[in-house]
Amino acid sequence: MQKSYSILFFLLFSLFATSQEKYTIKGKVIGANDKFPLESATVYFTTVKDSTMLEYTLTDKNGDFVFNVKKQDKPTFLKVTYMGFETHKEEVKEITANREFKTIPLVESANMLSGVTIIAEEPPIRVKNDTIEFKASLFKVRPDSNVETLLKQLPGFEVDSDGKITVNGKEVNQVLVNGKPFFDRDGTMALKNLPAELINKVQVSDYKTKKEEYSKSESTSDNSSINLTIDKEKNRGYFGKFLGGYGTDDRYESSFIVNLFNNNRKISLLGSSNNINAPGFSMDEVFDNMGGGRNSRGGTNRAVGKGITQSNLIGLNYSDEWAKGLQASGNYNFSNTDTENLSKSKTINFLPTGNFTTESQSKTKNENTSNKAGFELEYKAIPSIRIFASPRFSNSRSNNFSESENSSREENGTLKNDSKSKSSSENESNNFSNSINFNKSFEKKTRNLSVVLNNNNTKSNSNGITQSETNYYTTQTSDKRNQNNLSDNSNDSYSAEIEYTEPVTDSIRFKIGLEYNYSNSVNDAKTYNFNTTDQAYSDLNIFQSNYTTSTQNSITPKAGIRFEKNKFSVDINSSSSIVQYDNFSNYLNQATDLNKKYILPNLSGQVRYKIDRSKTLTTRYNYSVSLPSSNQLLPIVNLSNPLNTITGNPDLKPNEKHSANINYRNFDFRTRSGYNMYANADFYASEIITSTIYDVDRKRTTTYENISGTYAISGGGSWNKSIKQESNLLRYGISLNGSFSTSKGFTDGILFDAVSTGISPRIYMNYDYGEFFTLAPSYNFSYNETQYENYLTNSSSNYVHRFNIQTTSYWPKNWTWGNDFGYTYNSRLSSEFKKDFYLWNTSLSYSFFNKDFVAKIKVYDVLNQNQSTTRTISDTSIRDEENTILKRYAMFSLTYKIQNFAGMKNPPGGRNNRGGGMRATPIDM
Repeated sequence: MQKSYSILFFLLFSLFATSQEKYTIKGKVIGANDKFPLESATVYFTTVKDSTMLEYTLTDKNGDFVFNVKKQDKPTFLKVTYMGFETHKEEVKEITANREFKTIPLVESANMLSGVTIIAEEPPIRVKNDTIEFKASLFKVRPDSNVETLLKQLPGFEVDSDGKITVNGKEVNQVLVNGKPFFDRDGTMALKNLPAELINKVQVSDYKTKKEEYSKSESTSDNSSINLTIDKEKNRGYFGKFLGGYGTDDRYESSFIVNLFNNNRKISLLGSSNNINAPGFSMDEVFDNMGGGRNSRGGTNRAVGKGITQSNLIGLNYSDEWAKGLQASGNYNFSNTDTENLSKSKTINFLPTGNFTTESQSKTKNENTSNKAGFELEYKAIPSIRIFASPRFSNSRSNNFSESENSSREENGTLKNDSKSKSSSENESNNFSNSINFNKSFEKKTRNLSVVLNNNNTKSNSNGITQSETNYYTTQTSDKRNQNNLSDNSNDSYSAEIEYTEPVTDSIRFKIGLEYNYSNSVNDAKTYNFNTTDQAYSDLNIFQSNYTTSTQNSITPKAGIRFEKNKFSVDINSSSSIVQYDNFSNYLNQATDLNKKYILPNLSGQVRYKIDRSKTLTTRYNYSVSLPSSNQLLPIVNLSNPLNTITGNPDLKPNEKHSANINYRNFDFRTRSGYNMYANADFYASEIITSTIYDVDRKRTTTYENISGTYAISGGGSWNKSIKQESNLLRYGISLNGSFSTSKGFTDGILFDAVSTGISPRIYMNYDYGEFFTLAPSYNFSYNETQYENYLTNSSSNYVHRFNIQTTSYWPKNWTWGNDFGYTYNSRLSSEFKKDFYLWNTSLSYSFFNKDFVAKIKVYDVLNQNQSTTRTISDTSIRDEENTILKRYAMFSLTYKIQNFAGMKNPPGGRNNRGGGMRATPIDM
């Protein structure tokens, strides 16, 4: 351990020491004609010999720049670029002292007069309106790196252990490749499987809906979108990976991905099969499919929540430009999962007169098979008209089996009830959805007409057998069941929206619209008791059979106004839905109609102040009213659970909610540091809650009530910084999140109050020593406490420590050694559960045959301590739970890579000519 600390100290000291030989470079950039300062111009140094980038920065709102550059004895170029202006370039003989360049004037490009911009040399970072663009080739990564590794090198980017990407504190919810999805819009496939060498630019912008994109409206989202562009000369070729592995305890993994690119046409095929809890698709650089089981913030398998899963997957993705202005993309996925789990839990249930404890254990086996297909068609008929359609279809079938036992006891140990049950079911569901967007823009700027049509249609059915026996010891009664449960359900919804935007002035836009919504759901549930005479499920149980329908018709007029001036933008939108809500039930041969009309108002507002390109302050407010569900309204007695009888309440009022939030973000590309702060608040003027009454056997009877006055407040922030010095890159940051909320409900007719408080700080670091070594430690702490009124229990609390460190060594050449070590401690688990555990995964690989092949040995859970234990604190209980989890195994795998693109040097799996170089082999598709 001391040796490890010594190595870490040496590496960090080396970074610190080299950073001392730096000199400060200052200056100012202005337009040559008007003498105005140019904000966000890129200033950088390159070598004269081969144009290798040394350091860069951006100018501030005054056109000033200041940054540190390491001592250079050889000549370098100082370059300044800005969109629409010619690149400034001057030779600097040496950098051996601080220097001020004073004023650097940029001459407007003559090509701008004809609307054409020609830039001879692209800078590392460029700001284009609301888009930040990174030149990928100027950020050095290992030759075989994927896109995720590239993103980690870019300033302002953070990719956590769960694969979530944030840029300048904004979460990324869309990743596109050349403007199109690569299997999925969240980008998981692209990040893990696209070679970084393919990428030309990484473009970051605010996420926009299709309506915002087409109408050229400013984004109202707090999320970001990433677009990865591929070099034109590399956008013709293929690449792929083939993996097979086998290990101890009959563990196995296999996967493949093949991608064919031919300019606009892209075809990708992938598949996966394993029994190591990785049902998705992941070819992690170090751990392959085991990436689905590496340490995450939760300390458990992030791909699967409970049990051990055997999975099979195959997928196809296609995109092309069928004609000028007509873009098409589609995908198909087949998946099959088989999950087995053993679970045990202990729950302390709170009552006004005393607590009781429920202990449960269960065995489950679930198999699910699904087929999903989606298609996107985008047509730019003429420059002013765009049409977008995205139909999707899915079919899923599942077979589920469960055996369970549970018992409830008073605090003095008195047994109140126990039960045993065995159930099996077959389920099928079919879904079809589609969204059609039509947009018409006009000659007058920001004048716009949009039409959006949506539908979602689902049909499902299930057939299940349940055998159970529940004993109630106070009343000396029992409930025995041997039943066949059948259900047929359908849900159909349709919506149509038309919206017109008219610019009143250059700063004010007014929009009006109308939306129509129709939804209908039908639920036909029948239960048959087993008839011992004819040995069949033939006796209809009328108490557990019902037929319900629910229909909503609504017309919603809308109006909004947008004010945009200088750095301010204000959006105010309002609507009122006129709803006809019809619910019908046939239960116990009694028909019930609940037909009501509602007027549901909605008001939202947003104010955004862009202080400068790096600083943004946003505030939002929303008032909304939502209806209760048909299950909450209809007076049907649900007897499916022998220990909990649920009945609807026809007198329920709608939910009424006020929400507000404020967010401030600041990231400075010059210092490569940034922070963000936020605060959210929700207040319920009316909220639907549960009301539960326990009888002497601790059997529940539950219904729904309205209460008011509950609220939730949360807030926090984060700060991060990166320091780059030649081959050294250090990134570190901290974050803090907190919450405070109140909740209410009825237990045994008494109103209870619960006040919950939570806090979760995090600190992390990531150090890259060139192409040789990476080190990434992190620490998370979370604390939760709940105070109760009208319970004998006054309060409960829990805290969790999570420490994780990931190391990857790429030395010596062709060898990769990765380690992922985590420790988790859960403070208040009951004595039946272990409070802490270690999880250590390790991987050692060797590349050979021109890196076409990778042989790898991996060990999961080296210490054989992995476990899945959780504590959940709610308004009415404390629950500790433990589930089956993957334990130690070793795996040997072999990976074969193919890759052949124009312009690539000596690619894995590519053809080499006699001279040892590579000749690109064009492909026709």
